[in-house]
Amino acid sequence: MFVKKRIMNRVAFKMQLHKGQAEEYKKRHDEIWPVLSKLWKETGIRDYSIFLDEETHTLFATLEVKSLKKMDTLSSSEVMRKG
Repeated sequence: MFVKKRIMNRVAFKMQLHKGQAEEYKKRHDEIWPVLSKLWKETGIRDYSIFLDEETHTLFATLEVKSLKKMDTLSSSEVMRKG
């Protein structure tokens, strides 16, 4: 019996939130936009989590993705630039 193995890449990154923008960040991230969710699915992203350290204003995120090359195309997406 042959079992196809799915290889996933775990990616972690951090970003700096501008001071005074915590409320705006929370407002934008309380509910994922359906178009963004669809884009992530099409790109092969799953298990995306993002956390805010309110003391340092640092955002820390992790996700799993099959293709790192495909993930690199996200920045050219209209929905990602809208963010």
